[in-house]
Amino acid sequence: MLCDAVLFDLDGTLTDPKPGITGCIQYALSELGYKPPDADELHWCIGPPLKDSFSQLLNTLDSKVIEQAILLYRRRFATIGLFENSLYPQISEVLKAIRFAGYKTFVATSKPYIYATQIIEHFGLTLLFDGVYGSELDGTRSIKGDLIHHILLTEKLLPSSVVMVGDRSHDIIGAKHNQIASIGVTYGYGTEEELKAHGADLIAHSPSDIPKLIICK
Repeated sequence: MLCDAVLFDLDGTLTDPKPGITGCIQYALSELGYKPPDADELHWCIGPPLKDSFSQLLNTLDSKVIEQAILLYRRRFATIGLFENSLYPQISEVLKAIRFAGYKTFVATSKPYIYATQIIEHFGLTLLFDGVYGSELDGTRSIKGDLIHHILLTEKLLPSSVVMVGDRSHDIIGAKHNQIASIGVTYGYGTEEELKAHGADLIAHSPSDIPKLIICK
């Protein structure tokens, strides 16, 4: 794969955020008077924009109800859920190898930028990225295709020189929308079937597979 820059999804690709995300969703639903699903039934919520997840969970398109759920979610996430998170094995080594080989690296997450930067800093990864990009709290650029487009313009990157690495279909869809290559990872929260169905160019089954697929010998 010929590329100069690598965009990494955050949740399910760099870190395992399950305890924090599921705990905050359960909190929000409980505060709204609903009986929340078990954490293992909320895996599908890890990755997509919160607005979409709460719309399905609450079976509503009412923007006021969805916004209230998001505010409750963030009430807990901003102080507790943010750090109920862990790095996947070998991620630091993977990033170091890719950067040592001369590639630029960026975080591209639907998670709000204000939280993404704190998480990257918490795990000591700040110096391993040329930039961290996320959505705004009002939902701007929460759709992965919009976010990738913004990164390409801001960093002046050619689509032909960029690859997106992510674990869910929206990572692959966003990459295709911007005509960039994609690597789907199966150790996160999306299946190989999901990733291939949406057109992932390559598949990584562990973090250590990623440099092998990116770095040209």
